[in-house]
Amino acid sequence: MGWIGVDLGTQSVRAVLVDAGGTVLARATRPLVSHRDGPRHEQDPQSWLDAVDAVLADIAGPAVEGVSICSTSGTFLLTDERGRPVTSALMYDDARAADQRDHIVDADPDRWSTAMQPTWALPKLRSLKPTERHRIVHSADFVAAHLVGHPVATDTSHALKTGYDLVAGAWPQAAFDQLGLPASLFPDVVLPGAELGRTPEGVPVRAGMTDGCAAQIAAGALAPGSWNSVLGTTLVVKGVSVDLLDDPTGAVYSHRHPDGGWLPGGASSTGAGVLTELLPGADLDALDKAAGPVDAVIYPLTKPGERFPFVAPQAERFTLGNPGGDLGTYVAVLQGVAFIERLAFEHLVSLGADPVRSVSLTGGAVRSGYWNQLRADVLGVPVELPAAPDPAYGMAVLAASAGGSLTATARRMVRTERVLEPRPHTLDELYGEFVAELDRRGYRG
Repeated sequence: MGWIGVDLGTQSVRAVLVDAGGTVLARATRPLVSHRDGPRHEQDPQSWLDAVDAVLADIAGPAVEGVSICSTSGTFLLTDERGRPVTSALMYDDARAADQRDHIVDADPDRWSTAMQPTWALPKLRSLKPTERHRIVHSADFVAAHLVGHPVATDTSHALKTGYDLVAGAWPQAAFDQLGLPASLFPDVVLPGAELGRTPEGVPVRAGMTDGCAAQIAAGALAPGSWNSVLGTTLVVKGVSVDLLDDPTGAVYSHRHPDGGWLPGGASSTGAGVLTELLPGADLDALDKAAGPVDAVIYPLTKPGERFPFVAPQAERFTLGNPGGDLGTYVAVLQGVAFIERLAFEHLVSLGADPVRSVSLTGGAVRSGYWNQLRADVLGVPVELPAAPDPAYGMAVLAASAGGSLTATARRMVRTERVLEPRPHTLDELYGEFVAELDRRGYRG
């Protein structure tokens, strides 16, 4: 008995088969190719189907109990009424419709003035000038429809950046009417885990979530007070709250928790990506082994603009203190990201989130043992390293929940590889200076 999770990414499709105890029985992957042309970023939706068919053929067996699929948030295509593509897939970071954002906001300022971003699906959808003969289909839903043989509903997670009202549980059709978007464009919406249909072999295909939420499931961060911090090129923080957190700055947005409540979080513009810019060609593993605290910090932006834990389009990278050479620069960047992470959690708690009890660390940066411990020290709470922190694993857990308690299913299946306890440190003064500098520059409003 096992469940399959599929992660439809930008560069590849990944799938895992997981048993009831959380053991990974099989993995498979296939590459994907996308095409960029200035602000445009597209993919051939047929390539998704070919890749998914291939990975499922690699790992599927007679005892598969369910499948769920995640994909990048905001990636979609238009189809006809029968589900046949009439456009290429517009990717999550396609910025062709930046000129549409203000039109979207004008249709419902209270709803979208702070949250709406130019790369969200809704501005791009309007730029395509769809008619009543068209349907918007998110990437995970296109694959699910292929598996079950008919068009399917979307889930609340993938629907978010297309403008779905998670509080009302409905598409905001009055605003869509002002934008010239007919009601027939939009699919029915169900909660993640709902059955969408069955494959010809009788395997249930269940509604998934976006890749960020899938990674949160894989990290087991599904109860109030538990959080998942994903650190790669950028930093993404996600957690759980019983009540919806209202952030007037727009830095925090929330998905619906499949078990009730909310999954608040935000995506910073900072992260590990700045290391390749500041330390080109450096042996980062060697620097990590030699690392120790320095009396300097770098606010690690690769380009102007910050999105979380504050919104500051004018924000720029800066340095406090003198890091010295490569080793000091390396540590100053690590400390800068850790400080932004701490500030993010302080912001979330200020909005009403439960105090942070533990944080699961995922993303490529967990390869740095020094950074993992530094983050535990700066946050002042234990950090956990999950055994299988990839989004495909999270979708297997969602499929296994079968519409029941996702939190309980994850508690049974998700395993922790290691726990790091916080140690006493001397960075609080530097952290205070860092926050004061952000305020002096007007970045926090």
